[in-house]
Amino acid sequence: MNLKSDDRLNRRGFIRTAGAAAGIALPALTDVDRLRAAMAEANSAASAVQEFYASLTDRQLLTLCFPFGDPRQQRIHANWNITEPRIGDEFYSDEQRELINQILRNITNEDGYERFTRQMDDDIGGVEEFSVAIFGDPDNGRFQWEMTGRHLTLRADGAYHDKAAFGGPIVYGHGEADPSANMYYRHTKQVNEVFKALDPAQMQQALVPRAPRETAVRIQGSAGDFTGIRVAAMSSDQQQLVEETIKYLLSPFRAEDVGEAMEAMKAAGGFDSLRMSFYQQGDIDDDRVWDMWRIEGPSFIWHFRGSPHVHAYINIAAPAKP
Repeated sequence: MNLKSDDRLNRRGFIRTAGAAAGIALPALTDVDRLRAAMAEANSAASAVQEFYASLTDRQLLTLCFPFGDPRQQRIHANWNITEPRIGDEFYSDEQRELINQILRNITNEDGYERFTRQMDDDIGGVEEFSVAIFGDPDNGRFQWEMTGRHLTLRADGAYHDKAAFGGPIVYGHGEADPSANMYYRHTKQVNEVFKALDPAQMQQALVPRAPRETAVRIQGSAGDFTGIRVAAMSSDQQQLVEETIKYLLSPFRAEDVGEAMEAMKAAGGFDSLRMSFYQQGDIDDDRVWDMWRIEGPSFIWHFRGSPHVHAYINIAAPAKP
């Protein structure tokens, strides 16, 4: 994977030009415009990853870069660092830290970027304590950039991994135990609006005594074993609330990833294919505002553990064909 310095510099100059063109904002007024905006968004993230890759020294390449499909690429955990160097270490240049920041901006929207960076500050002192890695070759074929650290795993794949939203499983969380101070308690409140809209018989179907292991987010396909209430069995107004809730949960992320998530779910049967479970375990303050919940279907898993603090694991992908 070693590169000659001249090759790296030439490639870097080319990528800067391409990245500038990809970053042009497009008005999202029509379906075509929204598609173009999503493509520009994806290209912008990919270009920033390519520029970051082009800036790496031989030592950095050996430390940060792995073959596409390496087992570390799909590992998920709420508190691990994918590589040893931290972003704030002297291992990185100021320019490289700025590129990492740009990638983070390009895979989120404004609210998501603000929320994730605030969580990083709260939980461990900032983005400087996180780590990154690259799988594959950003210049030739499939690749993925990944950031990991306390309560956060994010990915940028430049739409090469087109059957998985976000490029694979992601994680978010917040270490604040008091729900009123946890920035993701709003997710619990929104999901509990669905529970409150259920009738007593539906509530009984939706309530499950104990949650599964939080990292158990393998895509199961149509033959999967799911708990909770079927969205297909809900009334039309309840189904509309479920749709609004899922779109709300997805809202911190770039349009391209949201689109991939919706397409994967649609291919497996849409919102009707989902189930919702609210876990009696971990009910903070015994107030029946269920702090642990899961939305799951053949291609969609959103597992939220709000007690004692938030760990959320998301995996959305088109099921593999038998």
